[in-house]
Amino acid sequence: MTLTRQPTMEGAGVHLNRVFGYSQSPRFDPFLMLDDFRSNTPALYLKGFPWHPHRGIETITYVTKGDVEHGDSLGNKGVISSGGVQWMTAGSGIIHQEMPKGDANGAMHGFQLWANLPAAQKMMTPRYRGITADQIPAVELENGVQVKVIAGSIGGAKGPMDDIVIDPEYFDCTVPTGQTFTHETDPAYTAFIYVIGGKGSTDSQAIENGTLVLFDAGDHVAISAANEPLSLLLLTGKPLNEPVAWRGPIVMNTQAELETAFREYHEGTFIKNQ
Repeated sequence: MTLTRQPTMEGAGVHLNRVFGYSQSPRFDPFLMLDDFRSNTPALYLKGFPWHPHRGIETITYVTKGDVEHGDSLGNKGVISSGGVQWMTAGSGIIHQEMPKGDANGAMHGFQLWANLPAAQKMMTPRYRGITADQIPAVELENGVQVKVIAGSIGGAKGPMDDIVIDPEYFDCTVPTGQTFTHETDPAYTAFIYVIGGKGSTDSQAIENGTLVLFDAGDHVAISAANEPLSLLLLTGKPLNEPVAWRGPIVMNTQAELETAFREYHEGTFIKNQ
C-alpha cells in the first residue's frame, strides 16, 4: 500500500501534511496517524496547537529542525529542540499545548506520530519522556547506511525508548546513493516507511520525498536509493487487534468510553492523575 501526504490544517491554523489518519488507521494498527509538519514559513506554523486534551494514546514528536515549546496540565513544560523526541503517553488524560517556534532561519521541520494504547493501558498514568539529540544513538551499517535509533535495536545500537507497549522500532535512516538497506522484520508486526528526502525504490515501486509505503507481512524490507541519498523513517509495531472508538484527540475502545471522556472534559473532571 502506497500513500502520498495530503495538505491539511490543524490546531489554531498550522499548515501541515497528513500522511495517514482516521480512514487509513485500521491498516496501520497500532499506529493511528502520522503528520509531516516541515515548513520554512513561520506564518504557516506559529499559531501552533493551543491547549487541547488527549486520552488513550501516545503522541511521538520528532523534531529535525527548530524548536517546539510545550506545556501541560500536570505542570510539565519544556522545549523539543532539533534532533530531539518527545514521547508523550496521554493515558488517562492530559491537557497540553505545543507551540512550534522554528529556528533562526524560520525553519520548523518535524513529524508527529500517534500510537494507540491497548484497553488495559488506556487509563494508565500520563507521562512525558523527552529525548535530546545526543541521547539518540547513531550507527553505520553495511553499505554505509546511517541509522538514528529512536526506539528498537539495530546494528548493536539500542534506542532510548523502551518499555513501550507496542514494542516499536523507530529509525531515521539514510541510504547512500545506489545502495540498498535491508532490515529484518517480524511478519506479525505492522511495518512502514515514510520518505523524507531523495529518491529510490522498494518492492519494485519508485519512492520519493512524501511517499509512504505500508509493507505486506514478511520477514524483511529492502529499500534502495537511486542516484542520490535516500532519507526515510522506518517504523514497526505490534498490532493491538482491538476495537477503536476515535473522535478528535481522544481514542478509546467503545463509544460509551468516548462519551465519558468528553463529558468529563466539559465537566472539569478529565484529569485523573495530578
